[in-house]
Amino acid sequence: MKKGFTIIEVSILLVIFLIVAFLVVPLSLDDTKQANNTSRWRGVQSEFENVFYSLNTQKNSDDFDFKQAFMSVMLGEIKGDVKPYKITFLNGTFPNSTYRFSDYKSTYANSVLSVKFFDAPQDDILGLLMYDVNGTSGPNVWGKDVFGFNIYSDRFEPFCKSEPVNVQKQECSKDGTGLCCSNYYLIGGSFE
Repeated sequence: MKKGFTIIEVSILLVIFLIVAFLVVPLSLDDTKQANNTSRWRGVQSEFENVFYSLNTQKNSDDFDFKQAFMSVMLGEIKGDVKPYKITFLNGTFPNSTYRFSDYKSTYANSVLSVKFFDAPQDDILGLLMYDVNGTSGPNVWGKDVFGFNIYSDRFEPFCKSEPVNVQKQECSKDGTGLCCSNYYLIGGSFE
């Protein structure tokens, strides 16, 4: 009659537990990292709302130049230049010219930001702001740690704010660009 487990049986159980652990732990770490990035993005969004509130209180003067005022506020946040720096879409492709930025700056919050103003407004949008919540640390992917705003003369608006939720969700999936995650996470959407 057998009274215990053999060393082979214990070894097999140990190997099974290790395999399960190696499969589960990275998934939970990725979820934790994404939740942290999403939380930081929500904080950044409210900080930029405060920037616009401050700028809108200055608009009464006749010589007010929004772009100049905005950039002077941003200069107070900037620590230095970031080179090289590359961003990809969530689906692994590279951004088209509209969402390709240059002149990346590191901030005192250890983030990366870039602002691009258009020569002429496009659908009342003056420009775009790209914000990487965890700086140069990877993955540098739209919708994972990189988010963005449309810049209007009177407000910031997260990318895709006017898109239906189902479009935002699709764009925030592994087959999408990740641009819509900028608003999708703010309205309570979950990462897939």
